[in-house]
Amino acid sequence: MDFIIRDPATKKIFHFPVNPEEVLIRREKQYETATILSLGEIDLIQGERVKEIAFSSFFPKVYDPRYCRLANIPEPQKAMNQLTAFLMKKQPIRLMITGTIINTLAYVSVHDSTIKGGERDDIYFDITFRTYRGIKVGKAHKAIDRPDTKPIPKVYTVKPGDTLTAIAKLELGSSSKWRDLYNANMKVIGHNPDLIRPGQKLVMP
Repeated sequence: MDFIIRDPATKKIFHFPVNPEEVLIRREKQYETATILSLGEIDLIQGERVKEIAFSSFFPKVYDPRYCRLANIPEPQKAMNQLTAFLMKKQPIRLMITGTIINTLAYVSVHDSTIKGGERDDIYFDITFRTYRGIKVGKAHKAIDRPDTKPIPKVYTVKPGDTLTAIAKLELGSSSKWRDLYNANMKVIGHNPDLIRPGQKLVMP
């Protein structure tokens, strides 16, 4: 079993030289507490919290084949600096524990180090990872068709012998509104309001 961190951005591999004695995997449901007058407090399940993976080990100063997984062990302070760099990253790294199902993107969320008096060259550490949970962005919903509340303008088809004044009196209630009728249909009629032709469709203002 090996404990490995791979940085997807740089493709670099970080290999922990000494395996921890145990690994803690924490799973927890997420709740939101609400108060209802007749029932008091109730818990509303919101889903699963982000999974946490934690373990403790140390970086030895001197190689010892009894527990070191690597012949070329990293210098303890440089190794701790690398863990700190992982802690500061805004992008997830990949945590792999060979021989297990753990092979996941995660963030380093907690990183503690301890220097013991009798072993000042070795550095002990506790580290916690929070598994990465991507946000899925769905396709934008199609806009709901809304009924058009705008009134539909009335259209009058010109008949032989019609004039704008006659149409205005018939459709608008006053022959004096011929000018409004003309202005609303100038593109159809043209520059001369006296020249309207049968079949033209005039929109009522």
